[in-house]
Amino acid sequence: MTNADLISRMLDIIEHDIAPVTRQGVARGNKLFGAAILRKSDLSVVVAETNNEIENPLWHGEMHAIKRFFEIPADQRPDVKDCIFLATHEPCSLCLSGITWSGFDNFYYLFSHQDSRDSFAIPYDIQILKGVYAVPDPDRGEVPADRLLYNRTNQYWTSHNLAQMIAALDRSHKETLLARFDDLNALYGDLSSSYQASKGSKGIPLA
Repeated sequence: MTNADLISRMLDIIEHDIAPVTRQGVARGNKLFGAAILRKSDLSVVVAETNNEIENPLWHGEMHAIKRFFEIPADQRPDVKDCIFLATHEPCSLCLSGITWSGFDNFYYLFSHQDSRDSFAIPYDIQILKGVYAVPDPDRGEVPADRLLYNRTNQYWTSHNLAQMIAALDRSHKETLLARFDDLNALYGDLSSSYQASKGSKGIPLA
């Protein structure tokens, strides 16, 4: 399978498996973040979930997907090493830890932390990573502006930015997938508008 085929399949899953449950979640007052866990062998969906913070503030889209995944009976559940983790948005500090502790060796995401902040008006991912984890340089007393927020490749997993993967493709594949990215960006823009219009009414701590 080529990278273009892989990306196309992941965009299909975001559009047809994650976004519909996210639309329902947003209508209940949840954020627009979602995730799916796929089999590496055939890219079939094991679980597709969305944010459920109105039930529990820890049930971010990724965490909720992990919860549902481990609720599958062990004899029916694939090993995490045989799975791909797909997130609509770059995982926050909580979800990075959840992915790590669960044993997944990868994750892919469509929208970056900067997109979450700038396009979807949810700045907490960057704020928490900087405020809690980014220890200042002892010689300078500040966190360097160019410091990475986390190690994108490490001993536990490798992360993959779908937008960057699309940008690296040849022109014919790139144009087709960029058009699909634009469609998903518009879809999630609509979901964001719905969330922003009603946020704060469901008791979510960081709404």
